[in-house]
Amino acid sequence: MRHVIGTGRSLSFRLTLNTDGRPHPLENAMTIATLALGLVAFVTGFVVRAHVVAAWTGAIGFWGGLYAQYVSSTTAQRSLIIVGVVGSFVGVALGIAHGGFVPKP
Repeated sequence: MRHVIGTGRSLSFRLTLNTDGRPHPLENAMTIATLALGLVAFVTGFVVRAHVVAAWTGAIGFWGGLYAQYVSSTTAQRSLIIVGVVGSFVGVALGIAHGGFVPKP
């Protein structure tokens, strides 16, 4: 019954992308960059006047995210990369729908 009651230790929560115990600084940087680009593309995709920003950040985030997914090492990285890739895709689609990659004259 001791395992049911517990020993009084509190389990500390650590947010980490290195769930395998080894450091992956390049993969972690690509994961965060993909997530950030996806967020920027998604948000600016809803602003019609920001179609150029949405299109370019979405395209860079999408293709960069696919490469980051290819070289990723852990499931936590892959989960965040997919969120960023989907945000980038939605952002680039809305950016193209609102005017594309070049500014309107």
